[in-house]
Amino acid sequence: MEIICKIDVHAHVSAHPTLTPRLLGTNLTYPSVEELIGMYDQLDIEYGVLLPIVNPTSMMFTSTNEDYKVIADAHPDRFVWFCNVDPRAMGNRPDADLSYLLNHYKSLGARGLGELTSNMYADDPFMDNLFHHLEECDMPVLFHISPYPGHEYGIVDDLHLPRLEKMLKKHPRLKFIGHSQPFWAEISADLTEETRNQYPSGKVTDGTVHRLLRTYENLYCDFSAGSGMNSMRRDPEHAARFMEEFQDRLLYGCDICATVNRHPFEFRDFLDGMRAEGALSETVYYKIARGNAEKLLKLK
Repeated sequence: MEIICKIDVHAHVSAHPTLTPRLLGTNLTYPSVEELIGMYDQLDIEYGVLLPIVNPTSMMFTSTNEDYKVIADAHPDRFVWFCNVDPRAMGNRPDADLSYLLNHYKSLGARGLGELTSNMYADDPFMDNLFHHLEECDMPVLFHISPYPGHEYGIVDDLHLPRLEKMLKKHPRLKFIGHSQPFWAEISADLTEETRNQYPSGKVTDGTVHRLLRTYENLYCDFSAGSGMNSMRRDPEHAARFMEEFQDRLLYGCDICATVNRHPFEFRDFLDGMRAEGALSETVYYKIARGNAEKLLKLK
């Protein structure tokens, strides 16, 4: 069977590996550029979308727009990049002209904004303003959801994602790309407040993610990390139906945060296995593996 090289829409690297602090309790940090390319070669990934981290709530370290542009320019056959702008930038005002920054980075080659991890409510006036300017600048946004304020990182929403829905409705021209446990746990209707930041198991009954995808054409899904993988592997029969129904808005991703991560290999094997078994058609497989990313991010 012909190998179809994939596009990873969710990539992080350490621009300065020897200077980056290790996460508490581990000796781990983002892979270096060379380490990530080596993993891509093993995973049959042609290139990835670099997502800088600028929000201080996100990690012990940040990664800048400028660093990621330099890396992408140095490896144009392996990387493109998103920019990142904190909603409080340019004076900490909810009416700041964030298009000024977004258009600056867009002129340098940024394909979108992400990973958006500001620990603020998804419909906060600052967040709403950022979404408005992203919509005006025609730049998609890839976001991480957090279950409540003060919980590490990610835009905050409640059970069943009412605040995200409010923004999807208010900004219909903005492409939202969903990611993280509280996003993917909404794949099933039996979700509870206690399990929404976990990796629920068992059969899937159509949940909030299905309803939002059916209602709002501007919602896309990022399969990266353990959350995306778990949402599909927990019920393979459902996964085949889900991928068939929403085939035009599903994006392959890894979210490799350290060289020890195994979930990219496990999900690659799961997706390739579905293709080999005939559970996914060649058309649907190609769209998820790379076709949707090419179209959404204008990569051709």
